[in-house]
Amino acid sequence: MTQDKTAAVPAPGSALGDDPVRAIEGLARATVLVIGDVMLDRFVHGAVARISPEAPIPVLSVKGHSTVPGGAGNVVCNLAAVGAKSVLVSVTGNDPAADELEDLLGNRAGLTLTLIRDGSRPTTVKTRFLAGGQQLLRADEETDGALDAEAESAVIAAIDMVLPRCGAIVLSDYGKGVLTDGVIAAVIDRAKKASVPVLVDPKGRDYQRYAGASLLTPNRAELSLATGLPMATDSEVETACETAIRDFGVTGILATRSEKGMTLADADGVLHIPAQAREVFDVVGAGDTVIALMAAALASGLDRANAARLANLGGGVVVGKTGTAVARPDELVAAAHGATWLEGERKVHTLAGMVDQVGLWRRQGKTVGFTNGCFDLLHPGHVHLLQQAREQCDRLVVGLNSDESVARLKGPERPVHNETARATVLASLASVDAVVVFGEDTPLDLIRAVKPDVLVKGQDYTVETVVGAEDVQSWGGRVFLAGLLDGHSTTGTVKKLRGG
Repeated sequence: MTQDKTAAVPAPGSALGDDPVRAIEGLARATVLVIGDVMLDRFVHGAVARISPEAPIPVLSVKGHSTVPGGAGNVVCNLAAVGAKSVLVSVTGNDPAADELEDLLGNRAGLTLTLIRDGSRPTTVKTRFLAGGQQLLRADEETDGALDAEAESAVIAAIDMVLPRCGAIVLSDYGKGVLTDGVIAAVIDRAKKASVPVLVDPKGRDYQRYAGASLLTPNRAELSLATGLPMATDSEVETACETAIRDFGVTGILATRSEKGMTLADADGVLHIPAQAREVFDVVGAGDTVIALMAAALASGLDRANAARLANLGGGVVVGKTGTAVARPDELVAAAHGATWLEGERKVHTLAGMVDQVGLWRRQGKTVGFTNGCFDLLHPGHVHLLQQAREQCDRLVVGLNSDESVARLKGPERPVHNETARATVLASLASVDAVVVFGEDTPLDLIRAVKPDVLVKGQDYTVETVVGAEDVQSWGGRVFLAGLLDGHSTTGTVKKLRGG
């Protein structure tokens, strides 16, 4: 392996290439097959105000209960959260907990569910007791016995039916018996023949059972246990990753390292990806988020390095939440941009997030305006136009050309500022309520999705030449042509700078 020990994550915004929003939106193109141990995660929430007189333990005054899918179930929930399609193959007991799991998973968009019932084993249930967002106790109802031959054959048959339509495979191993050696070998063999990557969230110390897999995603403690090597420094992590790749016959390792981020090691070298500064509330399910986003990113066409960067963003999002959680596209966009927008509001959205936000505003009785542009080197003319646009509506959405789109429209030396910088500046303006990046040459598709009540452009256009005017008028909206300030032009400013 050729090492690149100096590799580091780029500045926020370039961490997913030149167009992070498009990379995140691209996850919706993915279909991922998830195989492994599914379970119910129950949470009992309350408060502690005293110690029990019966024993030196806290007394939890219960305030509420919640239940979510866990294990492999949480992987598919994370896939659904970013719009990816998924197929889940697992085994449950034949009990009320299995019924509850099917109900919880059955309403996930894009999920095809195959839960094989086995009356000889219970459905795994983990119950966590929390006070003030912190865990006090966890109680587990489970078995770790391997599947019998009949159940194993049923799992492999189910996999054979769905594998041809999947772009990546996740083996979610929680050591509860679904991923037998026979199931793992069958999956890896079939995936190799179909050229589909296999990602494994491993369990235990015998990683040789995953030989032939594309990527293992152990955490720091798990990789240290499997290799018998220390994991304190970058150099030690690199050595452990190289050892695992060599000894276990896999092609790559993505080691999660808590506050130190992640390390990706494969034939292309070693990439250390720093964690984003964030208060950690709970690490439950963070590994599920990481492997789900990594798999979806690979299935959508991202290379391993950028897929790992996206997964790192997702891991950072979920550890800031309590309990089994997911990372949503708007949260990933905000993390990619490295900023929290004014007044605590994340103003930069994906297309799907923007449509949801506009729907909320409309339910509140708000009118929605839309304008668009490159907004490179923001100047008083831009500010004047945006102020006029905001006066025409209750909420103003700004469509921002992506870097690639600006380069096509303005030439290869533009934009001066990348889309992260441009979005950050726009989001800081009181007149702007939301920003959404689009990669096409015109915002027509975006306008049709947002369906604004008011479409705003400058008076250097006519109503007939404004892109989307006919559509907006067709649903009862109107077009407003804003006045312009003379003497302000980004192109002119760039020429002056080059001349100087």
